[in-house]
Amino acid sequence: MENIRSDFPILGRPLADGTPLVYLDSGSSAQKPQVVIDALVECYQTYYANAHRGVYQFGVQIDEALEGARERIAAMLGAAEVEEVVFTSGTTMSINLVAQAWARMVLEEGDEVLVNEMEHHANLVPWQQVVRQTGAVLKHIPLTDDGHLDLDQLQNCLGPRTKLIAVTGMSNVLGTINPIGRLVEAAATVGARVLVDGAQSVPHAAINVQDPAIDFLAFSGHKLYGPSGIGVLYGRRELLEMMDPFLCGGNMISEVGLTESTWADLPAKFEAGTLPVAEAIALGTAVDYVTDIGFEQIGRIERALLVEAQTRLQEIPDLVIHGPDVDHKGAIISFTDPRVHPHDMAELLKRKGVALRAGHHCAMPLHARLGVVATTRVSLAVYNTSADIDVLIEAIHYARKVLRRD
Repeated sequence: MENIRSDFPILGRPLADGTPLVYLDSGSSAQKPQVVIDALVECYQTYYANAHRGVYQFGVQIDEALEGARERIAAMLGAAEVEEVVFTSGTTMSINLVAQAWARMVLEEGDEVLVNEMEHHANLVPWQQVVRQTGAVLKHIPLTDDGHLDLDQLQNCLGPRTKLIAVTGMSNVLGTINPIGRLVEAAATVGARVLVDGAQSVPHAAINVQDPAIDFLAFSGHKLYGPSGIGVLYGRRELLEMMDPFLCGGNMISEVGLTESTWADLPAKFEAGTLPVAEAIALGTAVDYVTDIGFEQIGRIERALLVEAQTRLQEIPDLVIHGPDVDHKGAIISFTDPRVHPHDMAELLKRKGVALRAGHHCAMPLHARLGVVATTRVSLAVYNTSADIDVLIEAIHYARKVLRRD
């Protein structure tokens, strides 16, 4: 673990006042290993050019590097074809692409899109918009009190008009790992498609989009130790082929006339304009990085940290941990203290060098379901250590003492 930690230069830098950094906000955005930083800098310094435009040396080199990154991402996901991997700006863009280019085309009045209360706003608001545009209906799988999808109620939510189940692979607040296989099986019984928001799940565990057979998967590079501004949409070829482009402009066309145009082959059809090519290439390096460590090893490290952190947090009087137990969640813990507002908690933890997030985490319906306006969230990554947890626990006691709660 110390070898892994040393790969991330920012973690060895103290804060401005000399306090060591304890970074526990990887669910918002992960830090970057040196190899990813180097890949980004190397591209800009030595061979940057616009992709798929030039036949000169840099033009060919950038194309090869970009498509090489796409191939490695496709392999990580288990995609049947590399053309099923579309570069986007991130998870939000990927989900909106599906909402506007697929759902808006196939949904009819009275059709149903099935979501749930634990979803990030990025996997709720696009569907709210598209059902308003099409006359379709948004339905919700209920949650249990401990933060699981209530699968006993699933069959009551599905019907012949269900066209899509949109679900997070892992809750960004509760850490709940959702049973994607069971949802795929249930969707198949009514001919519905499944979209997985993999923003939180992809960085923590291996995934194979063929098993279970996911139709769409979205994730962001910056949560997978890669750069910001780059993300991925995986989609089955037959679905991507039937979709019209979401954005139009350069590179996504085959032929353009004054009155009509035809579209380029996949994946270019959905990659209008200039891609963040250096960021996409560096995302390929981030995929190499996590693949070299191995998702099994990542899982072991993060689970040990999760168990330790949740066990020690549960020992603090009055602290409420929201969501399932450690056997059913990923490396996220959200908690509240009924006497300390989460924003106050985060502000005081900051004084001890602890960086984490407090608020509704872009999941307001979930917080309403929990009966709180905000939570304090600890999100762990492969570079965290037991020493980080020690500092966290000490900082929480400090915050409670400052506010006269201990």
